[in-house]
Amino acid sequence: MADTRIKGAEALMRSLIEEKVDTIFGYPGGSIITVFDAMYSFRDAITQILTRHEQGAIHAAQGFARVTGEPGVVIVTSGPGATNVVTGLADAMLDSTPLVVISGQVSSPLLGSDAFQETDVVGITLPVTKWCYQVRKAADIPWAVARAFYIAREGRPGPVMLDITKDAQNELMEFSYQKCTFIRSYDPYPEIKPSTIEMAAELINQAERPFALVGQGVILGEAEDEVVEFLTKADIPAGTTLLGLPALSKSFRLNKGMLGMHGNIGPNRKTAECDVLIAIGMRFDDRVTGDLKTYAKQAKVIHFDIDSSEIGKNVNVDVPILADVKTSIPAVTALLKPAKHTEWVDSFAVHEQEEMERVILPEIKPVSGPITMGEAIHKVSEASARNAVLVTDVGQNQMMACRYFKFESKRSLVTSGGLGTMGFGLPAAIGAAFGAPERQICLFTGDGGIQMTIQELGTIMEYSVPVKIVILNNKFLGMVRQWQELFYRERYSCTPMKNPDFPKLAAAYGIPGRKVTEHEALDGAIREMFETEGPYLLEVEVEENGMVYPMIPAGTNVDNIILGD
Repeated sequence: MADTRIKGAEALMRSLIEEKVDTIFGYPGGSIITVFDAMYSFRDAITQILTRHEQGAIHAAQGFARVTGEPGVVIVTSGPGATNVVTGLADAMLDSTPLVVISGQVSSPLLGSDAFQETDVVGITLPVTKWCYQVRKAADIPWAVARAFYIAREGRPGPVMLDITKDAQNELMEFSYQKCTFIRSYDPYPEIKPSTIEMAAELINQAERPFALVGQGVILGEAEDEVVEFLTKADIPAGTTLLGLPALSKSFRLNKGMLGMHGNIGPNRKTAECDVLIAIGMRFDDRVTGDLKTYAKQAKVIHFDIDSSEIGKNVNVDVPILADVKTSIPAVTALLKPAKHTEWVDSFAVHEQEEMERVILPEIKPVSGPITMGEAIHKVSEASARNAVLVTDVGQNQMMACRYFKFESKRSLVTSGGLGTMGFGLPAAIGAAFGAPERQICLFTGDGGIQMTIQELGTIMEYSVPVKIVILNNKFLGMVRQWQELFYRERYSCTPMKNPDFPKLAAAYGIPGRKVTEHEALDGAIREMFETEGPYLLEVEVEENGMVYPMIPAGTNVDNIILGD
């Protein structure tokens, strides 16, 4: 009688197929080689992307997850392979990005013996994952994979880590798969309490100056349309967090811009003037609130969130609504009276005008001097497709891109928010391109950030990934330099950078590119970039001493906003 059993490694691949996985990012090694051998048999069903570093693999998986809404999948080996993904796990945990990361591990009898490339993966990753689990038996692989995808996807998304020993990968088993739909200890979708819905509606109906803070939870909950209906019915102006930017189109009448340290003047100042503050799928991060002792003390606070740990964590809440925003927002909307807050909505105009004159126009249309970051970003945005996805690295390039790039489509921003991971941009753009091949992927990065993961140009070369890369080169670690100028008496310690010739470096990888130093050449270079099929690297030499304004210094309030010269 034929043996119908299969190896644990093949069971892993079949389990991933059951979860509709079609793309895997990773890097092979000794403790995971059996899985990569099994992957070879599934190369027609699953696109397998070999990145040039494990950190590149996990950031690519994040980019994939952010544009698709589905878990990004990473497979790496033990030891350094596993530890190299920890930064990405921490990043994904803070930004609620669904990932399933699988690492190989030494054989069970060797655990705890300091065997070659053994590390305590569960111990290391426990603080930066929703769930981590070590699989020591082949029979447990389907169960662990089903549970991993359920936890990663459902409720507030996040990363999951599975550590699979080498003997479990090789052991034979009878394969069967059952998707996970329930875990007794995990309640991903809390039941709405009607009393809180009624309290929220009553507060909003009585409000004279309501203001909404829209976060990434709206995007994760796929509730963009429901939030627009809510805001429109009650005529509530809104500001967005950094990660929440694409939740509202920039052209939406009630979208008043970005909140936070480098956000727009109006949303930040009006937070201190509103009488009802409505937080929707956001966590009151310190970059949004500044000094908590003075933050929105005049307002009644309503907080919509799916995660109970976020409600009341930083800001006292008058009406907590613990539920999926996709259902809780419509429930409140149904009880709202149609309203007009014309005077309140119009009061943002004076701040918009001030910012336009003092900050925006000088940045996007400089009358003299070097090219500015804002100018380059504005021109790329105007030339990009309406469905473009903005990917950024971290630093001045990130803040400027998020300020001056247009957001017209859903899931159109991929950036590192909570952790602020330099080097995130290039591999994340690769993952976004695989996740949304029908969309234009525009990456803005700095001369510092790109060099942290620049080896991923090799991944772009191997798979002809059509990413448009714009390096805003100011020859500095720009954001740190800005802080040194403002708060450290211009002591530029370890921030000036001597850089390579980036277009020549790209050319070594077969990627066309060009460097621009003059305003007059910028439009033509951008046109060439978008007309070139496949990847392209455009280096723009920008002013060395450029600043991101407005700026509210860390730990202070809106009264301390800096608008520049």
